[in-house]
Amino acid sequence: MPRSPFACLALLCAAALATTAHAAPLPKTDTERACWQRYSRERTRVDLKGLTAVTFGNLRNGYRVRSPFMVEFGIKGMGVVPAGKALENTGHHHILVDTPMPPSVTDKLPFNDGHRHFGKGQTFAVLDLPPGKHTLRLLFADHEHRPYFVFSPEITVQVTGKRTAEPLKIDPDDFEASCAAWYQDEQARPRAPGEWVSVTNVRDGEALVSPFTLQFGVEGFGVCAKGQSADRTGHFMLDVLREGRVVQATDLSNGATQANVFVPPGAYQVRLRFVDAKTQRDLLPPHEQGIVVTAQERF
Repeated sequence: MPRSPFACLALLCAAALATTAHAAPLPKTDTERACWQRYSRERTRVDLKGLTAVTFGNLRNGYRVRSPFMVEFGIKGMGVVPAGKALENTGHHHILVDTPMPPSVTDKLPFNDGHRHFGKGQTFAVLDLPPGKHTLRLLFADHEHRPYFVFSPEITVQVTGKRTAEPLKIDPDDFEASCAAWYQDEQARPRAPGEWVSVTNVRDGEALVSPFTLQFGVEGFGVCAKGQSADRTGHFMLDVLREGRVVQATDLSNGATQANVFVPPGAYQVRLRFVDAKTQRDLLPPHEQGIVVTAQERF
């Protein structure tokens, strides 16, 4: 019996959503790959200090960037829920731009250029700042924009000018300085527009030391921990596979946006999903990528 056009359309939509989105590849040239891998441990090292922390996922103090530039948010020990949604042990991100810490834990954060709010559950922001030095700090706050005083160290970035489509180049004769400049600019480069879910700090086929931290981002949707609901939100789920078998599964229904992975040396496949809290249905095509664990660190 032939299927109706509506049934066929439903099957096509399901098939489209079931397709996977693959990670950004490692840089093409040997010089750029060597530079990228030089910072792999810094980007993925597990932080065992403190139970709760907010961090910049891609920026470090002293970075030189072109504007506009991306700012990725990291949170551990708490989860993300959009503003206006009360849920214990959750909140949402703010960026303090050239602005000191607020003096009060009871006053709501103002809405202005110095206090950038991300109350839809965003995992990153793109800032467009004028040339010169700027201070940035991440501050986590509750559903009413009252700070938890869970915050990152303040960092300073130097905006060198406007971003162009032309990437910076690495000079083999001056590898140290040009590698650092290329890497900082690459880390701050905004992604292409569109809806996606991604591991943001590791590229496809990258060599890592276990244990390591994977950081997650989503565009077009916000993160919302289970226990609350909001339009166009979901949460992350991570599977780490070896030879097709899941060796570590992590359900981040608490609104977390990063996970620590503990696996022995070997080749692995990472599958990151962004799902609806009620149905566990994929809201975006899952992200998949390979990683190679070359060593295991002991603590």
